[in-house]
Amino acid sequence: MATRSQLADTPFRLGSTSYVYEADLLSNVERLATERVVDDIELVLFEVENGPGNFPDPATAQTMAGVAAATGVTFTVHLPLDLRHDRDDEHPSLRLARRVIEITRPLDPFAYVFHLDGTDVGRPGWRDQALRAVETALRWVASPELLALENLENYDPAHLEPIYAALPVSRALDIGHLWKQGRRFNNLKDWGGLERLRAVHLHGCAEDAAGRREDHLSLARTAPAQLDATLRALAGFRGALTLEVFGEADFFASREALLQSYNRVSSCPA
Repeated sequence: MATRSQLADTPFRLGSTSYVYEADLLSNVERLATERVVDDIELVLFEVENGPGNFPDPATAQTMAGVAAATGVTFTVHLPLDLRHDRDDEHPSLRLARRVIEITRPLDPFAYVFHLDGTDVGRPGWRDQALRAVETALRWVASPELLALENLENYDPAHLEPIYAALPVSRALDIGHLWKQGRRFNNLKDWGGLERLRAVHLHGCAEDAAGRREDHLSLARTAPAQLDATLRALAGFRGALTLEVFGEADFFASREALLQSYNRVSSCPA
């Protein structure tokens, strides 16, 4: 059964976060999937110690799996904490990652997107513990390409290259984070190319009144020429392209801006 984005003939799987409507996780999944709004839903999961959380229980996970089977929607799962390794594999980020992977296994996720803790990035020992953290997480997934390592806005993406080189994980390219860092994105080869690229995150970025860059804004605030150049650079991408914004107004404005840009680029690709 085709979704709206497939009807628009996008080669990628158009995705949203699980926070579009003012409702719980399951309600968002059911509505986004049954209304054919997206092809993929990024499950943004959290749990606060002795506080709130939104991890699905087994019954909810089974219901979500049923929704996916009926509609063709897929899921990417965003792991809750930036991964870090300690001496006995018991760092809270890894414990929580394992729980989320086990809880969401019935959903057959398209990808598990994760960050690496950048607290002491670039200092002696950071790379070794980062490699151990990813190696630990690889034990919990059926196939290494299901783990997709994402660049963050608070450290140079170059620090991730040794991890990609050493381990067969996928890439999750957050273009909004690059924009927040003031970096240009008009050539995918500069950011690893199509090989192993499984997920892309797009969201608007703009300066506030104090001159600070804000991200996760509506793509409607992105210049059409910039958005067109981005889609041209992503030519050939077949993975999940997530509009990583939160709230109904920002999501649908972003979706419209993206599809308009795609139509422009498709009609005039050069």
